Amino acid sequence: MAKFVAFFSTACLICLLVAIILYLSFVGPGGARRRFDSLAVVREVRQLDELVTVRYSIEKVVGMKEQKSPVGVESILLLVRGKVLAGVDLAELRPSDVIVSNADLVRIRLPMPNIQETYLDEKYTKVWDRNITWWTPWVTPDVDLEHKARMQALEDIKTAALEMGILGEAQRNAELDIRNILEAFGMKKISFAYGI
Repeated sequence: MAKFVAFFSTACLICLLVAIILYLSFVGPGGARRRFDSLAVVREVRQLDELVTVRYSIEKVVGMKEQKSPVGVESILLLVRGKVLAGVDLAELRPSDVIVSNADLVRIRLPMPNIQETYLDEKYTKVWDRNITWWTPWVTPDVDLEHKARMQALEDIKTAALEMGILGEAQRNAELDIRNILEAFGMKKISFAYGI
């Protein structure tokens, strides 16, 4: 469901951008169709800024134990749901990264897709169990243990998203979104390269 909402909101944003651009191209100031060069393509694509193209929702159980001095153990068990957002940072795009060969052929070098944000959904994150070894009641609980477990959960969720292929999906979706925008301007052949 979260993937559908992310895809639908991105699609709506792209449609709105295309409608505004088409309006300005044909009806706006000058009213004539503009010829696009590298600067014009960069200007249009950069408007998307940090293009989030995929959002994963991952649930995990995170356990953490901490040895106490001189003896004993404190442990915590968290049930977490985290969100991972990935996409392409189009603000890094430069005119030299776009080559317009003729009216309908464009080559774009994009930055590599990356994880843009990872966070825990607090509504679905809770401490399931927390205890200190029963035979060491004098041990003081660590007030930061839950925070440490949450930080570990963020790392685990990010790693799980990478293993599930979030960056590949972000790349495919970014190409599709940018291709749709440029095809609305009549550009038929669009190719992508990576590694700005």
